Amino acid sequence: MTILSINQLSKHYGRIHAVDGLSLTVEEGNIFGILGPNGSGKTTTLGMILNIIFPDSGTYDWFEGRFGNNPRRHIGALLETPNFYPYLSALDNLKIVAHVRKLKDPDFDGILELVNLKGREHDLFRTYSFGMKQRLAIASAMLGDPDVLIFDEPTNGLDPQGIAEVRETILEIANRGKTILMASHILDEVEKICTHVAILKKGRLLATGQVGAILSDEQWIEVEATERNKLKALLANIPELKSVTEKDRFLLVTTQPDFQAATLNQLAFQQGILLTHLVSRSKSLESEFLEITKEDLV
Repeated sequence: MTILSINQLSKHYGRIHAVDGLSLTVEEGNIFGILGPNGSGKTTTLGMILNIIFPDSGTYDWFEGRFGNNPRRHIGALLETPNFYPYLSALDNLKIVAHVRKLKDPDFDGILELVNLKGREHDLFRTYSFGMKQRLAIASAMLGDPDVLIFDEPTNGLDPQGIAEVRETILEIANRGKTILMASHILDEVEKICTHVAILKKGRLLATGQVGAILSDEQWIEVEATERNKLKALLANIPELKSVTEKDRFLLVTTQPDFQAATLNQLAFQQGILLTHLVSRSKSLESEFLEITKEDLV
């Protein structure tokens, strides 16, 4: 099922194109990351699909229209810094949120356990660490058992322990069958959490797809031999190789991350093939992300 369909969505502020002709599709069960530098249009996009910001043009559709004009009851969102009553407990804050939303019999205990705050629910909000406050905000978004969770920079400003705790919470929510849409400028978090990604820059979409297809830590090997045809035949029968292309004076072989150039050298030797060139290279996720986003769009 298609959870969210965005078609040519745009928002301009004067001459600034915050979001420019964005089209995306999020399927049920995706952990979908919107990745981009600050100012790339991530938060504006989330604001529009939550009907907080009105687009200048374009459309979006939730749940294939199954819930008509009122899909928000099926969506939980965390867009800003957690904001609760500091002199009330976590549980009392959640009860207020549930009352405002007119929710019947919310599972406070289950939600608090999910975000690892069970046992601290009676502590005052002002005594919480920033990471605990963020997890309470996630608990608030989970009230009403929504089908979709939207998080805007959920690990921003957290220490390493807080980042790990929020990450594990989001993954646990996904394991419960929820669809998650998450905006972030942190490549490492998107790679560790998300199944799919859209990369934005200056409001425009640069790339979208499965994380492994768009951002990959694959390596490649430059190789050549005196008998190129025999070498090509050998390469075609090695399952760990993903692709073989001709480049300049050698063959460029894309491999799985754990495949070693020494293995290729040994296999060639066993087949009586004399390699005249063998160089292994790798591309980090960071370098690939920077390569995608480095060019200014016209």
